[in-house]
Amino acid sequence: MKIETLAIHGASLTVYLRDAEEVMPMAQARPLVLVVPGGGYSHVSPREGDPVAVRFLAAGYHAAVLRYGVGEQAQNYLPLKQIDGALAALRAHADEWHILPDKIAACGFSAGAHLALSSAVLALPGQASWQERQRPNALILSYPVVTAGPFAHRGSFEALSGSAGLASHLAFGLEDKVGPETPPVFLWHTMDDQTVPVENSLLLLSALRRAGVPCEAHLFSHGVHGLSVCTAEVNTPQPHAAHWFALAAEWLGEVFGWDLGIA
Repeated sequence: MKIETLAIHGASLTVYLRDAEEVMPMAQARPLVLVVPGGGYSHVSPREGDPVAVRFLAAGYHAAVLRYGVGEQAQNYLPLKQIDGALAALRAHADEWHILPDKIAACGFSAGAHLALSSAVLALPGQASWQERQRPNALILSYPVVTAGPFAHRGSFEALSGSAGLASHLAFGLEDKVGPETPPVFLWHTMDDQTVPVENSLLLLSALRRAGVPCEAHLFSHGVHGLSVCTAEVNTPQPHAAHWFALAAEWLGEVFGWDLGIA
């Protein structure tokens, strides 16, 4: 394995690349999972970065972790420009790094899931639509921030808009921006999440269903916000909810039509 680090519009992109060996012809080129940690756009959670990337590496994927702009750097759509640049860079290096450029998934957590979904449905100011930008080919969304309405994680929208005014938050709400061209989505949440209410996922699931977007959703009864991979390593052991990763990896293999037979 080798590691590459790129700076993109002030963001840091760390890319973990599995080896390409002639004796493993089925894995000469691999899909990649871009991990986007959460943190309410106030910080980038380390618990939702490297530990997640390592799991996808073990499942046979290349992986990357995006550390994007937070605080005042979350304003003016900078995180969206950063994830767009990260996806562009990964595809630009596809031949060199043995990445399958049409099989790049974004795996986001909380506010990072909001950013991952934004990369698929939200247009930058001055753009007619998201079609003028890079997009992931699939989305894995963990307890995502979605709505700017009554169930909003208000801190995320204040960071993005630079304002406490509710009207300014609506531009960053996402459930009303889903359309038929949204890439397939895997979604999971816990019912007793007290930080980002499960209604965020329910509203998104309803929107995906109406738009005819392929999706799979798992709602677990218990678990605090920010579970990451649900292990003692990340300080959130939750054995039942931990099944989300195996379910997501299996789902992604089916979506991409790619399976190395790794349990």
